[in-house]
Amino acid sequence: MKKILLFSAIFAVLFSSCGTSPTGELVGVQELTEFYPTEPYGMVRIPRGTFTMGANDGDVPYAHTTPKKLVTMHSFYIDQTEITNNEYRQFVHWVRDSIARTLLAENFDEEIFMVTEKDGELLDEPYLNWEVEIPWNDEEIIESEALYDMYIPEEEQIMGQKAFDTRSWKYKYSWIDKSKAGQKANRFDKETRTYREGFSRKGLVKEAEVYIYPDTLAWLHDFSYSFNEPMFDTYFWHPAYGEYPVVGVNWEQANAFCNWRTDYRLSLLTPYEQKYETAYRLPTETEWEFAARGNKVNSIYPWGGPYSRNSKGCFLANFKPVRGNYIADGFAFTAPAVSYWANDFGLYNMSGNVSEWTSTPFEPTASMFVSDMNPFYTYDADENAHPMLKRKVIKGGSWKDVGAFLQLAAKDYEYQDTSKCYIGFRCVKMYAGVETIDFGY
Repeated sequence: MKKILLFSAIFAVLFSSCGTSPTGELVGVQELTEFYPTEPYGMVRIPRGTFTMGANDGDVPYAHTTPKKLVTMHSFYIDQTEITNNEYRQFVHWVRDSIARTLLAENFDEEIFMVTEKDGELLDEPYLNWEVEIPWNDEEIIESEALYDMYIPEEEQIMGQKAFDTRSWKYKYSWIDKSKAGQKANRFDKETRTYREGFSRKGLVKEAEVYIYPDTLAWLHDFSYSFNEPMFDTYFWHPAYGEYPVVGVNWEQANAFCNWRTDYRLSLLTPYEQKYETAYRLPTETEWEFAARGNKVNSIYPWGGPYSRNSKGCFLANFKPVRGNYIADGFAFTAPAVSYWANDFGLYNMSGNVSEWTSTPFEPTASMFVSDMNPFYTYDADENAHPMLKRKVIKGGSWKDVGAFLQLAAKDYEYQDTSKCYIGFRCVKMYAGVETIDFGY
């Protein structure tokens, strides 16, 4: 029996060593045997493909600003619907709670609201403790005034009503300017072991600090002599509008949301899983149009066209079908994010409901110089830049627009620091990997 056990042990050692010993052959580094991407929640994968972007009818203005161009697109994920009030509120509440925990750690009890040590050792960079609930109504905390800075000052309160001061809720984040890193002038000189004079790696890191609460006043200032106070009062916070698209969010806030969504996802993954995660971001103009077409050729609308009604006479999107008649399509303002019929990719409201931000700067001649493979054009305008440099492309048309703006080739612009009650957004995420094609071999 002992001889059998000894032979088994020797065989196991020999077998395991055969699998790891070098053989002199090129086998590659095998971190993973296979990679199986998971579809992000609430998103749809758009398969790679080629399509003709630009105007598909004889409209003269669109023919000048959106000329036809055959382009190839890599596969990516896109939200099935516009970002809703409920989803954006999750972002707002996270920022609110992070501010509250920071104030409580500084002004009340650091040991409860801040993680300062792990396994008995002090951390170089303490972090907020998200496992502890915030006791908003705790008398001791109220008396300590630890959260005093979160509320509107007493001299500004209306009829003594205590309310959060959402004007101070900011989200700070940073990112690497990869376009700048790719410029030849900014390459590292391997001979001199230096960068060009006046440039450093730290110069590639950009930072932004964004006020994140939606501009609910947009319902009032976007329309003159129109009684929209009920929408101003309730639209963002009321549960009745929870599944409606968020509006009053400018381009900078939409980008901040995408960054937070990425970080929030990463925070719940293991370090190993984080390596294979891709970032959420706003779609480029071309990605948006490719997804909106739903793999249809020469279509005018996401459902094909050329009409805005189906065979039963029902409108196929939320827009302004008749002068003075906003409700002919079923809704006076916005509609729920899941409304009407999805396109062939399963995406809702790619035309109508709310116009959507893209990452692309508005440049009427861009189609003449961008690549025909994953077209991309970007420009980060700071707050001191000329207003023309702050223009960003919006697509899809909205509930207040006439049918012409619903056409897939139609585009308009809005300034990146401007919010409107008819502009929302959705996110995209790159698909990691290559899809296989059956060539019939």
